[in-house]
Amino acid sequence: MSSTPENGSVPRNGPTPENGPTAENGPAPTSGSAPEARPPGPKVVIIGAGIVGCSLADELTARGWTDVTVLEQGPLPAPGGSTSHAPGLVFQTSPSKALAAFAKYTVEKFGSLEVDGVPCFHQVGGLELATTPERLAELHRRAGYAASWGIRAEVVSTARCKELWPLIDESLVLGGLHTPDDGLARALLAAHAQRERATGRGARFLDRHTVTGIERETGRVTAVVTDRGSFPADHVVSAAGFWGPVIGRMAGVDVPLQPLAHQYAKTQPLPELAGATAEASKPILRFQDRDLYFREHHDRVGIGSYAHRPLPVDPFAVPAYDEARARNLDMPSSFAFTEDDWAPSWDDCRRLMPALRGAEIEEGFNGVFSFTPDGMPVLGESRTLRGFWLAEAVWVTHSAGVARAVAEWMVDGRPSIDLHECDLTRFEDAQRSPSYVRERGCRQFVEVYDVIHPLQPIEGPRPLRVSPFHARQQELGAFFLEGGGWERPHWYEANAPLVDALDGLPERDAWSARYWSPIAAAEAKATREKVALYDMTPLRRLEVTGRGALAFLDRMTSNNLRKKPGAVTYTLLLDETGGVRSDLTVARLAPDRFQVGANSPADLDWLLGHAPEDVHLKDITSGTCCIGVWGPLARELVQPLTRDDFSHEGFGYFRAKETYIGHVPVTAMRLSYVGELGWELYTSADLGLRLWDTLWEAGREHGAVAAGRSSFNSLRLEKGYRAWGVDMTDEHHPFEAGLGFAVRMDKDGFVGQEALRDLPDVTRRLTPLLLDDPASVVLGKEPVHVGGAPAGYVTSAGYGYTLGHCIAYAWLPPLAAGTAVHIEYFGEKVPATVAEEPLFDPKMTRIRR
Repeated sequence: MSSTPENGSVPRNGPTPENGPTAENGPAPTSGSAPEARPPGPKVVIIGAGIVGCSLADELTARGWTDVTVLEQGPLPAPGGSTSHAPGLVFQTSPSKALAAFAKYTVEKFGSLEVDGVPCFHQVGGLELATTPERLAELHRRAGYAASWGIRAEVVSTARCKELWPLIDESLVLGGLHTPDDGLARALLAAHAQRERATGRGARFLDRHTVTGIERETGRVTAVVTDRGSFPADHVVSAAGFWGPVIGRMAGVDVPLQPLAHQYAKTQPLPELAGATAEASKPILRFQDRDLYFREHHDRVGIGSYAHRPLPVDPFAVPAYDEARARNLDMPSSFAFTEDDWAPSWDDCRRLMPALRGAEIEEGFNGVFSFTPDGMPVLGESRTLRGFWLAEAVWVTHSAGVARAVAEWMVDGRPSIDLHECDLTRFEDAQRSPSYVRERGCRQFVEVYDVIHPLQPIEGPRPLRVSPFHARQQELGAFFLEGGGWERPHWYEANAPLVDALDGLPERDAWSARYWSPIAAAEAKATREKVALYDMTPLRRLEVTGRGALAFLDRMTSNNLRKKPGAVTYTLLLDETGGVRSDLTVARLAPDRFQVGANSPADLDWLLGHAPEDVHLKDITSGTCCIGVWGPLARELVQPLTRDDFSHEGFGYFRAKETYIGHVPVTAMRLSYVGELGWELYTSADLGLRLWDTLWEAGREHGAVAAGRSSFNSLRLEKGYRAWGVDMTDEHHPFEAGLGFAVRMDKDGFVGQEALRDLPDVTRRLTPLLLDDPASVVLGKEPVHVGGAPAGYVTSAGYGYTLGHCIAYAWLPPLAAGTAVHIEYFGEKVPATVAEEPLFDPKMTRIRR
């Protein structure tokens, strides 16, 4: 959250896209000269004149789209949404690369703005305190995130924490994380400055206009209807904050967002701060072990708490501005302070700061702001209503960065940074119910300051989606984690006796041992030596049919799909710039019928958005299931169960057959993402349990085991198989990601082909690293140091049980094999070496036998 309500009038010149702000370098001040005349662009209506709406109007008009109307139901300059009460904290460090980039740009942009000589950003820095060893370790991990994303940060001593914040009781503090470039954003002031700039370029801002409807025709938005007239539009952007679901319902577009109230209070003036002339001189302070944060307000201290019970708010019941005033509320987003919720936090505050023990709270309120089921913003254009965009669940901290990304998306066709974590299509249908959004939104509130492990699953609602084999997996003692609503076995306790046969498995530290078991190593060994069954049901499956299916898929993807039925092809979905939107496996099952293995709902959305009328696409994931049968004995297990020839000659690698396994009709594909002989076997969900039982019974004589995602990840890293969304995104092109083999530049035109022809020299590569110490483990997102300085960051990481070393893939400048690097893990520099890939079975003899 960010900023304090202050008003002004005349902004100085600040960053605009016309003269050079980039994702890497940030904004550059303008000269103030008038831009040359150019067409105003399409008609854009932005709903909401909070910090997001004002920032977006500034970014759009700076890019030449000047026919922009911003509608606001409340009065300007303080319309009464979350921006009007935001308390001002801007912390840039985040596990999410996208959120860090948003916050960095917000700091840079707001730091260049002022109104009547008052700056819109006060760079006092930030300080996070640790009062437990676990939190201190977390601060070292957060310092690693900062280094990975190019943010200045340092873990500091107790004495330095006391120096930065003299009011704290240093006896409680073990250390802190100091981020000198963080600070306080004055949200209303920054909104004012950007509103003035956008107005100067042709935009108009209309307050006291309540939106009552969204008009549409043939699948496109055409106008926004208000209580004071209609406004034609080619594009409509909902930047309505916690009213987002209300606007979404008018447009027929789901907005998975839950508003919650959050306590904020200010003390009476403190003698220890008497005579303060600046609004704030000390860093913004976070006491996350008690879910608290602090900032100065001249001679008072402002305190925010996430420690209280979740207080969900119905966005359809929030009063309008005048109605809120009639109820003696300051604004629609400011609810009455609940004293009982505050009492425990006030005790914690006084323990941390002895100066508060004789003080009282002078004022407080419960401010409303937005949470989503995964804590990320909801951004992008609806495919079902073209021209309708969302820029929702955005805190002031990320506002300018989000506005830039959405403006790039609208004007240029794509943002300059990867936004798959924020894409409005990312949620599954099962994750969009009102009860799910409410429960998960409340949980996100509770977990704001929690130490979250990278593998930590959501607590509820679970189980939500289960494969047909779920009952059998429970019988085998499966340890489930969750992804996309699916219960995913990570290992099976039934395999615990196999651990006794392992040699030299190193001990793990407490952090990397969470959500891990040595059973994973035993399952990996069983896969390499015998055969294992893997539940691959959660992997997305699309059916593509129709007379134009082949031509369509061939145009949309990078590899050659013009092969006879029975062929399976690994290929890439690229955008127009050559960025990797996704990787796919495409099986041609008949001349006009294909099964596509995809990654996320965004893949279907992208393909549907480009499909001609003679092509039909359907997500068949929920109605089907899949078992991966992999290992050197896979053929011995499967062949007796079918009359079809499963020999290497009769069923080659990357081939598909529709056949029967016992009584079960299956689509068998000879693919392997673990580097061993085997097949993916697909059938309908109703026959899934019979397929599992058939394979399980036949596997007994071969020592078959059920194996989980933990061993799967280890095995796929040994083969160097990429995971989209982790190892590469649309920020990366295929050649630097090591996927050039999936690109056929000599085939007729495909999306992204022209951009690939004009690529500059490669300046970074997805690079395999082997940790030198067999006992060392990293988990991902750690900074990698080359020559003593941060040079990149880890994407995927996991222990390679076959190799006896941890494997880490990282984005780094091109480096020769054998180059020594260091990976920063909880503040320690762990030595590693650049390796050749694939690390395991480079001649592919194990798969092709």
